[in-house]
Amino acid sequence: MIVKAAYQSSLNTHNKVKCHLCPAECVLDEGKYGICGCRYNRNGKLVTENFGELVTIAYDPIEKKPLYHFYPGSIIFSTGANGCNFQCANCQNWQISQEKAPTRYVSPDDLVKLAGREGSIGVAYTYTEPLIWFEYILQAGRLIRESGLKNVLVSNGYINPRPLEELLPLIDAANIDLKGMKPEFYRRVCKGKLEPVLENIKSIYAAGVHLEITNLVITELNDSPKDFELLTDFIADISPEIPVHFSAYYPTFKMTNPPTSPARLLEAYEMARAKLKFVYLGNVRLQGKADTICPGCGATAVRRDGYKIDISGLKNGHCGVCRQDLKIIQS
Repeated sequence: MIVKAAYQSSLNTHNKVKCHLCPAECVLDEGKYGICGCRYNRNGKLVTENFGELVTIAYDPIEKKPLYHFYPGSIIFSTGANGCNFQCANCQNWQISQEKAPTRYVSPDDLVKLAGREGSIGVAYTYTEPLIWFEYILQAGRLIRESGLKNVLVSNGYINPRPLEELLPLIDAANIDLKGMKPEFYRRVCKGKLEPVLENIKSIYAAGVHLEITNLVITELNDSPKDFELLTDFIADISPEIPVHFSAYYPTFKMTNPPTSPARLLEAYEMARAKLKFVYLGNVRLQGKADTICPGCGATAVRRDGYKIDISGLKNGHCGVCRQDLKIIQS
């Protein structure tokens, strides 16, 4: 469904329009699309063609997002739209982020109905980049919240401050993909900028949204000890209680670098654990490295084996042994 796009300005030159949703700040001639592939100039006005257009749906474990400290063991309705405002060379969902797949229209009211089925706690906007779905999430998200359900973003965090500020009051949890800590990595691999992502992570945390971070560790690109140190220090300066997920990379799309070695993931894990309370390894099975360990007494509060979850060591978000607050939200 085509609707007027938020955050735009008209330019006086040849019917051009400028998009202000994300830091790409695309300037578009008549008929041209932005980097996201869904916002375009129609008769000198910016419109988006993705409103309510769902490219895929699933009822997923919340841990798949990954969110380990937000209603562990629960199910969440997950969906997304075509497009992305990054062009990552290693995108695992490139068939829907960099190309256009068939969609089905689901109204905001019908999204609420889908979100309330199968024991789902709400909606995770995921798979591609939800922030380019701004108009739909803003409208549907209000209805989701009014229905007592949760709104979750799984995002690259690439959005301008004003639209982020408008959206955050509706968001209950977010996992932000912090792809690396070097500007040149973002420019070369993602075709974007690092600094806005860093600032938005700070804003999301300051807004009281439950926040977790994922870092995909790519061989020879962002897997040095210095990379791990920079990422760990950045997050620790915000809060050492933010859960961090180091995820294994496998060759895909345009990238052929070797898969992440388990040894390199373990190095990231140990370095981060020195300054952060909750560190996890994902996209790989290494014994105990997806478990929640109490930083106070060392007890295992949550055991994870793939998507099989044992929360018997968790009591109302606290360690069942020493009662330390583990910053885990439970129903």
